[in-house]
Amino acid sequence: MAHKFEIYKDKAGEFRVRFKYNSEVMFSTEGYSSKSSAQNAIDSMKKNGPGAPVEDNS
Repeated sequence: MAHKFEIYKDKAGEFRVRFKYNSEVMFSTEGYSSKSSAQNAIDSMKKNGPGAPVEDNS
């Protein structure tokens, strides 16, 4: 699969989510204290992300 979400633990012991495309990290989230919170972040991005507007602040 060319793209995927990954849940991982950072050096501080917090759970984070990163999105990878062709093995390149496109973005990562803030740290969460629980794995379930990281999963909730993924669920929210899947549900709300496709319809989100683009804001160009350039």
